[in-house]
This record gives sequence, C-alpha cells and structure tokens, in this order.
Amino acid sequence: MGCAGNQYGSFEFSPTNIGRAAGPGRLLSMEIEFSLRCNFRCPYCYVADDAVLENELGPGEIRDVIQQAKSLGAGKIIVLGGEPTIYPGIVDMVRFMGGLGLEVEIFTNGSGVTPELARFFYEEKVRVVLKMNTFDEALQDRLAGCAGAFQTIRRALESLRQAGYPDDDAFLAASTIICRQNFDELPDLWQWLCDRGIEPYFEIMTPQSRAVDNRWLEVDPATLHRLFARLAEIDRTRYGRVWEAQPPLVGNRCLRHQFSCLVTSRGEVMPCVGITLSQGNIRERPLEEILAGSRVIRDLKNHRNTIKGPCRTCEKAEQCYGCRGAAFQVTGDYLASDPLCWNNCDASLQVLCREG
Repeated sequence: MGCAGNQYGSFEFSPTNIGRAAGPGRLLSMEIEFSLRCNFRCPYCYVADDAVLENELGPGEIRDVIQQAKSLGAGKIIVLGGEPTIYPGIVDMVRFMGGLGLEVEIFTNGSGVTPELARFFYEEKVRVVLKMNTFDEALQDRLAGCAGAFQTIRRALESLRQAGYPDDDAFLAASTIICRQNFDELPDLWQWLCDRGIEPYFEIMTPQSRAVDNRWLEVDPATLHRLFARLAEIDRTRYGRVWEAQPPLVGNRCLRHQFSCLVTSRGEVMPCVGITLSQGNIRERPLEEILAGSRVIRDLKNHRNTIKGPCRTCEKAEQCYGCRGAAFQVTGDYLASDPLCWNNCDASLQVLCREG
C-alpha cells in the first residue's frame, strides 16, 4: 500500500477550485479552535504556555460561525486545538457538521481517541490527523511535554486502525514536526506511514510562541532542503508521486490564504495560526464582513503583486509564497520573504539561517 495523495497533496484543493474561491472572496475551508484546553505541552506549539482559557466560544457560537462559513462556500471544517478529542461536545459538533454536509478534519494528539470515539469518527467519515513525531518513546514524550505520550499515541493509532482507518472513505494522516531531534529518522517514518496507507503530514516548525523559547528544536534551511529532496526522491521511486520541494509542508503546498481562515477559541478571525493578527471578532461582526473588509487578507490573496523580497521574484512565485506565518513571526511583516526557505538563505536577509 502506498501514500494516498496526489500532485496537489491531500490537504489542499485543486488550483481550479482555489482560483474560483479566491477571486470573489469565497471559502473552501475554515480552521477553528473549539478550545485551547490541552493535556500535552509540546515545546513547539503555537499556543503560548500562558494561553488563557477564559471567554472561549460557546457551542451556539461555534455552530453559528460554522454555518456562516458554509454559506461562504466552505465544504470542509478543520478542527484545531487545544486538543479536540477532550472537548466535551466533540461528538455533537461532529454530528452537527456532518448534518450540514461538511467534511470534517480533526488534528489530535490521540489522548481522547478511545475505541468508541474512533468507531464514531469512522462512521462519520472524519478525516483524522494524529500527532506522531518519532519512533523513539522517550523522545516522543519529550516532544509532547507529557510522560506517556508515546503510548497514548500508539493506543489511539490502534483504535483508529481497529475502527477501519485508513480506507477510501476514512482518511488518516500523521502530523510530524521536523526538528533536530527526529531529523535522522524521518525518511524511515515517512516510508512506514506510506506503507500503511497513512498520509505523512511533515511540517517545518513555525518560530512562534513556545518554539521561540525552545531553539534546541530548530533545523536550518539548508538541512531542511536536503530532507525535502530526500523525501521527494523516496516518493518518486517508491510510490510514483512527483512533487517539488518547497516549504513549509513536505510534498504539499500551503495556499490556504486564497481560500481559508482561522477562527480562534475566542472568536478572533485570523489568516492562519502563524499570522497572529486579528481581523475582527465573530461576536461583533459577521464572518463575511470581517473577511471582505480585511486589508491583510486582500494582500495575501493578491500575494503575487504584494509579496516582497526574493519570494516575489522566485521562479515558483506563481504557485508558492512560502510560509507567511514564518515571515510574520520572524520579521513582523506577513509579506516578507519566507526566512525558513532555503532559496532565501542569505545571512543579510535572514535571522534564523545558519550554516547547513
């Protein structure tokens, strides 16, 4: 069995659909945090350690903004965290979204994935993305900031597999953050996942929140490039998948700013988890009004004309704008060139680039 993705990857939409959504300001998907409550303390997490759990959206508010997203064209809701599987209303919310005909994708550390919840997800055709950073138990626990995390993840994986994941109607992926400690084993992990029909979702760490305080995790751009190239070769020769190496996702493209947005647990609307600039709150204005009135979102949709530096003149600029979150977190400018892209690895431009 091989990986299930196509040339656009399994986490994005076709260029045609993206173009149709970007022009008139429609959505294809929306990311949402039901709550920031989590039982892991991953050192690379985009949620700060001092994140306050007060004043989070209530179930009615969550349902309302999901309906607003659907009315804007969204067919897919991506649930982030915190940890969604320990959210008290997760079953009701999945049923609600399914009842609207929406595709549901959940990023989880597995801690709430019991055999019963796994069967429910399978029956509802929920796309599950399970955290899995390494084969090493001690390292996984360290990267989760939680003793026993490795066994928790393994139990969740077994529950999902017993429920029927993965198959044609039950997508399963593994979310892996590329860091210095797991770097050498990533080609083996990639193949292990692909051979079991589990889509690898390998991602460059965004330098924000906890990651800024844990620089021991960082991998320099030149070394990242070598990994991307190695994984591209594995995909081409072993699985017949051909893709170009470009950050921040291995074998995939981040074009979410053309068709998506994030609604935080407090109702703030942001371009993504990396661009931490609130464009408005759904408690105060409708989602459509917030998106239509946002200069930041207009700039990002028009990236070909607004992006700056080497990213603007890059030969891949039509299909890639690097990681806008990394650009914002490092430089303060969401339109700056991606500082973690190996094509931009110039000491005069980057503050994170080091010798590979």
